Amino acid sequence: MKQIAVIGSGTMGNGIAHTFAQAGFTVKLIDISEKSLEKGMATIAANLDRMVTKGSITEEDKHKTISNIITYTDIKDGVVGCDLVVEAATENVTLKMNIFKQLSDICDHNVILASNTSSISITQIGAQVVHPERVIGMHFMNPVPIMKLVEIIRGYSTSDEVTKIIMDLSVKLGKTPTEVNDYPGFVANRILMPMINESIETLYNGVAGVSEIDTVMKLGMAHPMGPLQLADFIGLDVCLSILNVMYDGFKNPKYAPCPLLVNMVMAGKLGVKSGEGFYDYSESKKAEKIAKQFIK
Repeated sequence: MKQIAVIGSGTMGNGIAHTFAQAGFTVKLIDISEKSLEKGMATIAANLDRMVTKGSITEEDKHKTISNIITYTDIKDGVVGCDLVVEAATENVTLKMNIFKQLSDICDHNVILASNTSSISITQIGAQVVHPERVIGMHFMNPVPIMKLVEIIRGYSTSDEVTKIIMDLSVKLGKTPTEVNDYPGFVANRILMPMINESIETLYNGVAGVSEIDTVMKLGMAHPMGPLQLADFIGLDVCLSILNVMYDGFKNPKYAPCPLLVNMVMAGKLGVKSGEGFYDYSESKKAEKIAKQFIK
């Protein structure tokens, strides 16, 4: 594998592009918005600058990484000559289905098609594609350049050969691939999202406040960040979307999203990216100030 296409230049997409490019691959970063591509490339440059400052890479490494990335606004142009396409678009079922239908039409049948979905069925995605045995899940963790885990999700039709190729490729990226089967939420979010949802329920029921809940989990359970802060970091809309996928998939009420989470998303309080969630990020991206709604 030499050329990789990444569809979507948001947080996950630009992180995946950064990771492949730093490992020496030619990366074609694709997004329908030129402005989003510019923002994605600026994020990559800023993250590389931080790595240079910390001494983990050299200035030359930074320039090589950036030079390995080419941007495109047309998916047909972007995927030409690629051995692997990684879709990292918004966590929306309809959007992902449409992208994979396009990829099925425009990519050669030997091109591996991967999705960075955090919850949507790889089997369902693969059903949109001719030769679904080449469709697989590569669920990277955020921030992608730093986090070691990649969940490798086999769909019902995913072949052993494709699974091995992607497992080996993940190792070449310096990641630790972990193979899981295709059920709603996979492993990471099947365990994480109910914990986040229960933390929101605990707040909703008045058991404790935002900082108290996060403090208990950080100091009592040795979590690096509290579940409410983590929800803000992930994006409350993303959390809601994943919970809805799991609730629809299992038909089990334990996955039903808390009404407080639903209301916050409808109100546009999405966490760090909107400037407010359980914490107020208007002055700092750090979770230092509780959102006024939750101040007693």
